[in-house]
Amino acid sequence: MRKRSTRTFLPNKKAAYLLALLFLAVSVFIGTAVGTIHVPFRDIALILSHHLIGTNLYLDTSIDNIVWKIRFPRVVLAGLIGASLAIAGAAFQGLLRNPLADPYTLGVSSGASVGAVLVLFFHISIPFLGGFTLPAVSVAAAIVTIFCVLLFAQTIERSMKLETIILTGIIFSSFLGSFISLMIALTGEELRQIINWLLGSVSMRGWPYVQLMTPFFITGALMLMYMAPELNAMSFGEEKAKHLGVNVQRKKMLVLIAGSVLTGAAVAVSGTIGFVGLVVPHFVRLLIGPDHRHLLPLSMITGAGFLILADLTARTIVSPTELPIGVITSLVGAPVFALILLNKKRKGGVA
Repeated sequence: MRKRSTRTFLPNKKAAYLLALLFLAVSVFIGTAVGTIHVPFRDIALILSHHLIGTNLYLDTSIDNIVWKIRFPRVVLAGLIGASLAIAGAAFQGLLRNPLADPYTLGVSSGASVGAVLVLFFHISIPFLGGFTLPAVSVAAAIVTIFCVLLFAQTIERSMKLETIILTGIIFSSFLGSFISLMIALTGEELRQIINWLLGSVSMRGWPYVQLMTPFFITGALMLMYMAPELNAMSFGEEKAKHLGVNVQRKKMLVLIAGSVLTGAAVAVSGTIGFVGLVVPHFVRLLIGPDHRHLLPLSMITGAGFLILADLTARTIVSPTELPIGVITSLVGAPVFALILLNKKRKGGVA
């Protein structure tokens, strides 16, 4: 067996956390400051301290509205989405022992997209859920999809080897993508809304969307970080994990469900945003190594900052026109994906 490389660029974990938090803080301030009207950092700090801490300071009403009602909730939402996709991608990569895995590999994102498109297409509103109908249906569709993938993989191979799960996920992703295309073809007036949603965006989404996303994010992220030791064990293979006392089937199921919750909620509020769950965990793993006790939280922090900057680029690069955020992440992610493939090929092939 080939010895795993443990070389990292940031062996000091405290330095890694400090760097990640600094990156996130800078991203938040830049994302809030830059726009058609530039807002100085000092004014942002005053406005945020007034609303979050309750300081009694004089504030310009128009600037206050721009920061607190438009830009800052957009930045917070982008951060939550980026964090969700990144930590889910890191968990899936550890579970599948493959740096090319992300929420899209298992068909989870496609399943969540089908659920969300159904809500938009048929104008579904569940009475007791109200505004939570869209994320709830999207998360439910993501979980149903992952269970269908697992059931089908178990039918093919009872031991449910990871290679079989990946191939099954690709099959389901292709099928569900075709189903979405069919609904778009049958759509009339809702066509533009659905297509804009599928391209991915956090535009014109205020605090209500942050409130929709937050409970799903907290639940999924806590579940994954709690299972970090088990992910470390499973990253060396299922047989070794069993010898270490890990209930592999149960933990595998919980990781997939938690990742589905995070992906489903992110897709519901922003549409499909690709490559975040692939690129960010791979970058963080290069910096600090494969230990999921640090990889998961650092991927979450870095993913939040990355998507905030991607959203900033999307709304300013061709201002006043706003690009879909999925376009920016794909422009960054596709070359990185190609480099990962090339690197894996040089080191002896892709799993």
